[in-house]
Order: sequence, then C-alpha cells, then structure tokens
Amino acid sequence: MRGRAAAPKRPLNRRLALVYFVLRFSVIGVMIAQFFNRDYESVFLCVLTLLLFLLPSFFERRLHIDVPDTLEVIILLFIYAAEILGEIRAYYIIFPYWDTVLHTLNGFLCAAVGFSLVDILNRNTRLTTFSLSPAYMAVAAFCFSMTVGVLWEFFEFAMDQFFLLDMQKDTVINVISSVNLDPAGGNTPTMVWDIADVILVHSDGSQQVLGLGGYLDVGLLDTMKDLFVNFIGAVVFSIIGYFYVKQRGKGKFARRFIPQVMDPPGEK
Repeated sequence: MRGRAAAPKRPLNRRLALVYFVLRFSVIGVMIAQFFNRDYESVFLCVLTLLLFLLPSFFERRLHIDVPDTLEVIILLFIYAAEILGEIRAYYIIFPYWDTVLHTLNGFLCAAVGFSLVDILNRNTRLTTFSLSPAYMAVAAFCFSMTVGVLWEFFEFAMDQFFLLDMQKDTVINVISSVNLDPAGGNTPTMVWDIADVILVHSDGSQQVLGLGGYLDVGLLDTMKDLFVNFIGAVVFSIIGYFYVKQRGKGKFARRFIPQVMDPPGEK
C-alpha cells in the first residue's frame, strides 16, 4: 500500500521572497527593540506574527493547494498591519479607519478562501454528484466570510470580558435612547440629547470627570461597524467569484485570489 506523497514545493517568486524577507526582518527588529524595552507582550505578538507568516506555505503543503502570490502577499501584509502596525505601533488609535480597512479586507479575503473551498469541491472529478451553480458558490463564499467575521467578534468580546483587553474599541456618542430612562418605568424609549461628558463615581464616593465630550459606548458600534465592512468585502468578492465561475476561470483578477489544487505526485 503506497502512502500519500508530499506535494511538490513551489519555488518562491522573487517579489514574494522579497516581501517575506522585508517583513520578517522588520518583525525581528521590532521584537529585539521591544525585548530591550521589557515589553514582553509585544515580544509575544512578534513571535506570533512570525508563526502566522508560515501559515500560507503550511496550508500549501498540508492541503496540496497552490496559494496565488497576490493572495499570499496580501495575507502577509494583513498580518503585519494588524499585529505589528495595529497593536504594537498603535495604528488602531493613530489612524481611526485602520481597523475598518483591515476588517473590510478580511471580509474580502475570507470570501476568497470560502469560494476556493467550494470551487475545489465542485471541480473534483471524484465527486461527480456535485455540480454547484455559480450563484450557490457565491452565496457559500459570502456565508463563510461572514461566519469568520462573527467568530472573530466573539473572540474579541471574550478577550474583553475575561482579560479586559478592550479589543472592541469604544465610541464616544452624544445621543442615547433607552427604556431604562423611562420616567414611568415602562417600555418607552427615552432619548437624551447633547451629552457633554461622563462623570465616574468611584466606590469611595470620589468623582472623576472623563472629559470625553460625550457618552462612552462600550464596543457595540465598533462591533457592528466591523461586521458591516466585513459584509461589504464579502459581497464584493462573492460577485467577482460568481462571474469567475460563470466564465469558467477566464477572469484574471479573481484567479489571483483563488487557491488551486495541486495533485501530489505518485498518488493513486
């Protein structure tokens, strides 16, 4: 009985190899600097980033797929932008739309991955009973992307609840409406306009004016915004994928984001 042969290792494109080198060199430099600064949490993030950089090649070998260079570069840049620039360099705070851009890109990429999974199944000659329409594949890719987005928001919520990391960033708003403010104690929403500030009253009776210029919404608006832009990214690629299958692979743009199956040599 012959075992399953390993998939051939695809040689790295020069540009892709350069991206790998530059990003890894940068991460190692940041890791050394944070180590001497005794910021061991950032050191851990750098180690995690280096491990995440290995995921595309790991999945290529284990799943016998060819990840397009364009998709691989975007994945690497996404990881770097989220962990090194976003967390360690505080781009999430410096640039208000940094998180929004990454979540939009995440929706796009996850839809591409979900689409490729269904496309691989649909094109498998051993599974002749499957013949999925382009519309079904597009919907499946969209649902896969949205599921990943929701699971990530669950993760952020859990980190905030159990470790108080504030991954679901808060938003300052000036208007709220709540049934808890109904003077009659009923179920009528009562609005409060032009909220100027929040005063914290501590357990010892002392008070602290936060100086926020409004009410601090705890994570809800950030979560819904992240899911909405994830939705946009997923819809965009699902439409692209639909026409890619409709024209059976003629679209050069979509091909840059859809992994393809590599048949391992010697497999029977």
